[in-house]
Amino acid sequence: MARLKTYDEALRLRLINRAAATVFDRGTAALSLRRLAADVKTSTTAVYSLFGNKAGLLDSLYREAARLFVARLATVDSSDDPANDVIRLGVAYREYALANPHLYAILFADRTVEYEPTDERKSEVGDTIQPLVDAVVRGQKAGRFKADAPPEVIALSCWGSAHGLVSLELSGNEPPGLDIGDCYEATLRAVVSGWRPEPE
Repeated sequence: MARLKTYDEALRLRLINRAAATVFDRGTAALSLRRLAADVKTSTTAVYSLFGNKAGLLDSLYREAARLFVARLATVDSSDDPANDVIRLGVAYREYALANPHLYAILFADRTVEYEPTDERKSEVGDTIQPLVDAVVRGQKAGRFKADAPPEVIALSCWGSAHGLVSLELSGNEPPGLDIGDCYEATLRAVVSGWRPEPE
């Protein structure tokens, strides 16, 4: 009796990266499992064995994008300067997006009728703001942020500034003569400064 063929993690990641690039360039409608298999020089059997179907592949793309994003944010260790930690997390956010624009788009930009993340998947991505919230809470305890503002609101304002700038940068919609890379960190510092306690 013939043994079922197994496919390794390296192949799974090659398929995910190629599929993510296709979705980034042309959208999910352009993603064909047969074409994907040909591009990666494997069989359609391998694709179906690893992902089940197109919906399974798209779900795997979303999960991999979230996993790498969480891993990147986790490289930012807590320091004795929580306000600066917020800025460092924002820098890590941009670094992830620039290194993985196709995966970033799947997490934060590309919404199609062909794939809508489940509430569980959305929650996984939503949880990625927690390191930022934690840094803000530490900053409030240290007197670096306004104590009367909800930490989630402070974190969201910093996250939103990072997201807006990164989205402009990745989409090529930077205003003429302005380089987001040159002003990104300064913008984050200005947002953080705006949440400092009022001097007594």
